[in-house]
Amino acid sequence: MTREFDAIVERAEDGYYVASVPALRGCHTQANSLDVLMSRIQEAIQLCLEVEGDSSEALSFVGIQRVAVAV
Repeated sequence: MTREFDAIVERAEDGYYVASVPALRGCHTQANSLDVLMSRIQEAIQLCLEVEGDSSEALSFVGIQRVAVAV
C-alpha cells in the first residue's frame, strides 16, 4: 500500500535542508542536499509509522504564509 504525506522543506542558516511532516508527530530530518533529504524523509516517515502505528492526523495541505511580527 502506498500513502502520501505533505512534507515542509526549509533551508537552515548553515545550508542544511530540513524536512518535517506535520501529520506525523516528531517526524523530521535534515541533509545537505535535497536528493538526500527526500530519501531521509521517506525513511523517517516509514519509521514514524512503525513506531506510532497508523495514527497520523488527517491534515490537508493549504499553503505556506510568511508572517511578520515586530520584536
